[in-house]
Amino acid sequence: MKIGSIQLDFPVVQAALSGYSDAPMRRLAKKFGASFTLCEVFLDQFVLNVSKRSKAKLYLAVQDSDHPCGAQLMGNEPEEFVAAAQRLIDFGFDLIDLNFACPVKKVVGKCRGGYLMSNVEQSLKIAEKVRKAIPDEIPLTVKLRKGFDDSKESRDLFFKLLDGLLDIGINGITLHGRSVRQRYEGSSDWNFIAYIKRYLVDIKKRPDLSLIGSGDLFSADVCLQCYQESGVDGLALARGIIGNPWLFRDVFALFQGKPLPPRPSIQEQGEVIADHYRQVEELYGERRSATEMRKFGVKYALLHPLNEELRSAYVLCKNRKMWADLMKQYYNVDL
Repeated sequence: MKIGSIQLDFPVVQAALSGYSDAPMRRLAKKFGASFTLCEVFLDQFVLNVSKRSKAKLYLAVQDSDHPCGAQLMGNEPEEFVAAAQRLIDFGFDLIDLNFACPVKKVVGKCRGGYLMSNVEQSLKIAEKVRKAIPDEIPLTVKLRKGFDDSKESRDLFFKLLDGLLDIGINGITLHGRSVRQRYEGSSDWNFIAYIKRYLVDIKKRPDLSLIGSGDLFSADVCLQCYQESGVDGLALARGIIGNPWLFRDVFALFQGKPLPPRPSIQEQGEVIADHYRQVEELYGERRSATEMRKFGVKYALLHPLNEELRSAYVLCKNRKMWADLMKQYYNVDL
């Protein structure tokens, strides 16, 4: 899959996950096969106001091994989008992604994220100004949902927005098969995603524009089926990889026509979690690491035979010693 100037050898990427896809998670995703990763979504004002020292190190630092990687922006004012995009490029990100899809109520209420699916004029103004401001070699992509809601008016606005984005010269689209109003209820509409791919190729004559499908990708079998049946150029794995970076490995195997790898052993799970914890501790410091890891721990627990007991134990972890004790007790691994 190619996204502008970025050539990827595996069409499965890690989506931006608010509150989750920080540097340690993205680096684990790369380790297990993700060809490209996106930072958790940044508010444009945050990027502009973040300090150049401690906070910039936490959220904006890019290492050589991170490439290719992108940053996702959310906001409402074109000028702030532009300034934030330019700063992210200065920090070393290879791609800018515009979030016009976030369904969180407080985000939509502030005319950001998914709200922009209903305000095509503002969305296109943002995309056009960013595309003109950033270097040609930096790909610009957009995260969309199938519409603001399921009304005919919303569907018409979707195509007006899509056509406008094509005219502006964006390099790719990640499309989630739910409306903004749906949030995460119901099922992702992969028939709609497949139709949009045909629309891009057959009607708009834009086979070069990468369409990445998203939504309900929780197993390797489903990933392969959605990829084959929809005709998309790639897949963006999101909620399904929180606490399960092995999903990248599994999808890669099926895409290569190989058998599904065995479920990770308890020992392997523990070693990966310990590695994740150490990366979090290195980035955030010992005081924050235990609480930062709890949201991942309860997801990692889903793979363990003592799922419910382990989830409760993760929630109680407040410091490094408690984490070390848990790792030894449930995984026989030293932290």
